Amino acid sequence: MERNFAAELDTLKQQMNDMKGMLARVLPPQFDAEKLVQLANSQQDANFTAGQVEKMTGMHPDARISSLISDLEDHCGENGSTGRITYMGVFASGGRQSTWVKNDLNTDDLLPLIENRTAEKVLACVGNNDRLNMLLAILRKPRTVAELVSDCGYSSTGQVYHHLKPLLAADLVAEDLHRRGSYIIQPHRVQGLIMLLAAIADLIDSTYTHGQIE
Repeated sequence: MERNFAAELDTLKQQMNDMKGMLARVLPPQFDAEKLVQLANSQQDANFTAGQVEKMTGMHPDARISSLISDLEDHCGENGSTGRITYMGVFASGGRQSTWVKNDLNTDDLLPLIENRTAEKVLACVGNNDRLNMLLAILRKPRTVAELVSDCGYSSTGQVYHHLKPLLAADLVAEDLHRRGSYIIQPHRVQGLIMLLAAIADLIDSTYTHGQIE
């Protein structure tokens, strides 16, 4: 029988609140019963585990985000997963907008992307400076091949097609149906590119480390 961690935690918090009332009746006036209970609640939450993860309190000053993190932790306990993630965003450029929400994604479904070499293939497809510059140019606004030649510093259309072909094959780029001859980032791929850049920003963040990627 699976344990209902959320219900257990609610029961514990209720018991703490009951204790607050008892403390208020027996402690001298100079003691702050509310603070004592808050401290006890915080300690209880800090030591509470959900499956493989430990419940962490006060991760974000916004109560809505802290609540969302708590839900993800609880889902780890309910499903026995190594982790759960939620991400969302909005990006508008070149007269186009993408808004996305991915909620409660199981990290156990992400890790195999390395084992089956999918991650390697994706990174190899975009991990070329010419293709990245091309993706950036098209992300900012739809571009024709001629515009890509001039804006990205190529000397011929043949160079553009050489790098455009694998991006088209990977469904990252498509011809703009509203402007023939122009190319756009596939709407359902915009979030992936933005989140990839966000991941890179995390990987090079020197806030807690002093490493350098060469």
